[in-house]
Amino acid sequence: MSLFVLGTASHVGKSTVVAAVCRVLSNRGITVAPFKAQNMSLNSYVTRDGAEIGIAQAMQAFAARLDPVAEMNPVLLKPKGDQVSQVVVMGRPYKDLPISSYYQETDELLSCAVRAARHLIDTCGHIVAEGAGGAAELNLYARDIANIRIERELMLPIILVADIERGGVFAQVYGTLELLPPDIRPLVRGIIINKFRGDPALFEDGVRIIEELCGIPVLGVLPYLSLPLPSEDSLSIGDKKAHDRPVRIAVIRLPRISNFTDFECLERSATVVYVSPGFPLTGYDCIILPGTKNTVDDLRMVQESGCAEEIRAARERGIPVIGICGGYQMLGLEVIDDGVESCRGHYEGIGLLRVITRFSRYEKTTEQVTRTASATGPILPGVGTVRGYEIHMGETERTGEDEAFSGEGAVSKDGLVIGTYLHGLFENASARNALLSWLYAQKGLEYIPPDEDGGQDLYDQLAMEFERHVQVDPILALFEK
Repeated sequence: MSLFVLGTASHVGKSTVVAAVCRVLSNRGITVAPFKAQNMSLNSYVTRDGAEIGIAQAMQAFAARLDPVAEMNPVLLKPKGDQVSQVVVMGRPYKDLPISSYYQETDELLSCAVRAARHLIDTCGHIVAEGAGGAAELNLYARDIANIRIERELMLPIILVADIERGGVFAQVYGTLELLPPDIRPLVRGIIINKFRGDPALFEDGVRIIEELCGIPVLGVLPYLSLPLPSEDSLSIGDKKAHDRPVRIAVIRLPRISNFTDFECLERSATVVYVSPGFPLTGYDCIILPGTKNTVDDLRMVQESGCAEEIRAARERGIPVIGICGGYQMLGLEVIDDGVESCRGHYEGIGLLRVITRFSRYEKTTEQVTRTASATGPILPGVGTVRGYEIHMGETERTGEDEAFSGEGAVSKDGLVIGTYLHGLFENASARNALLSWLYAQKGLEYIPPDEDGGQDLYDQLAMEFERHVQVDPILALFEK
């Protein structure tokens, strides 16, 4: 048997619950694979064989002690703007589609998702599936391949997750259950109340009321967890609280920002602020231009808002500027679009690196890589050899700068402007330490790397918290049948 984790809405914590269940089961010697039929996110990950999936499913695979594979997220939607998304099927770019055209392909995409789920069950024995958004979206039932339609194919027992932090948890739970189709509602075996702040004993009456009202057991009340798990999508940016630390890093919050998980590990030692284009960049010790799903349109926004000028002014003040993926492309002299990314044309870059990027083919580079940093400047020499992954369209040609890393990227002569396609760079301790040590030193401070996990695996910490607050025996029983 397997399990389906549905939610009362988006951002209620389904991904975290799935990861927790995966590690709880793995700790008991039960092999289980995460699965999400359709995900919409600009935070993605590249598997060993070059397939692109949502980063949440990669995180859940790590929790299950498995290598991520394409079947864990067979359909990934990457919004580009103007109601158009790039559709990634089984880890490969399929086509760009407006939402109306996407729905015309629902049946075919559902078949793909069902095949992927059954493959995982055949190879791993069990899956823990995750729904998308709210489960009771009545207007979507006919085309909801992420929740109702995939559940009708798999007929898995369901746990419903609700978010008490946003309020209205009784209406969330009762309303969702009442609106589920008659053939789906009996499959709900339990309810988890998530993101509770304070003493869970204060909600004992609430648990009793929900159980009496719905006739379904509440398996637990999970507290709001502050474990540094990667964020699934841009909804999480609004949850971030900037800590007051000596070093301040500005990440430009591009309209189509992608893979901002690249910088979350910096939040443990620096004040990381997501700054919208047009806001001043004074008072920051480092500027980062992140990835984007649409380099051309976001570059235009950066230019028109005055952000490009702010970045150039920061550079003149000796502030390091780092561009990752689309941010690297923007830092160049020019971006040329042959009608692949956006509108055909030549677009002036920020001009801090002598590189030119061209979008000439609807092809995407997706690969895991190991690269060695160059010896240019004060930061890169301390980075050494690092691992990461590339996810990008377009080809970038250097016209005068040194490589930032072996085989790719660019770095200015003084080493303070760095561009690279390497996602996951700062997940390497050497890269984090090299950047933060230099930034702290500029303030006359010593950088001491934090003891990040106290010797305990992050996913074991998650599982421990889950088991403290949730009855796991009813869940384990589902996997013994």
